[in-house]
Amino acid sequence: MEWFAVIGLIVLGMGLLIIEIIFIPGTTVVGIAGFLCSVYGIYLGYDYFGNTGGTLILLGAAVFNGGAIVYAFKSKSWERFSLKDVNSGRFNEDQGFQLNVGDQGTTVSSLKPIGKAIFNDKELEVRSEGTYIRENQEIEIIKIDNKKIIVKPITQ
Repeated sequence: MEWFAVIGLIVLGMGLLIIEIIFIPGTTVVGIAGFLCSVYGIYLGYDYFGNTGGTLILLGAAVFNGGAIVYAFKSKSWERFSLKDVNSGRFNEDQGFQLNVGDQGTTVSSLKPIGKAIFNDKELEVRSEGTYIRENQEIEIIKIDNKKIIVKPITQ
């Protein structure tokens, strides 16, 4: 039963570390839990089987964990999980820009500070100068910078 507990904790720890690397990269609870399971499994190996048995378990765990990581990287086994598509689209890219500073439109969504507005029957992404502009508010273009449309509300 002791062998099962020790090996089970080490394998569980390695599994959690691989999940950490593949699915949720960064230092998270899963990675820390995997590391702690492996360490506790090695500790139990020393506790149950003494120095010689614990050292053999430590070396075996290091070889197993290192070998699994090297194999995973060399075989590219997680390539199927990686994102291969590239998002090359940009906002307002497909719109023919016939807008000028001073043109007026109406917000479709609230601008916090970015949202959508209608100009000349076209829905475009616009941004305010950092202020909140509510939905269905009349707006005016104050600046167009590299297809970024900066607007301000029209006060009446």
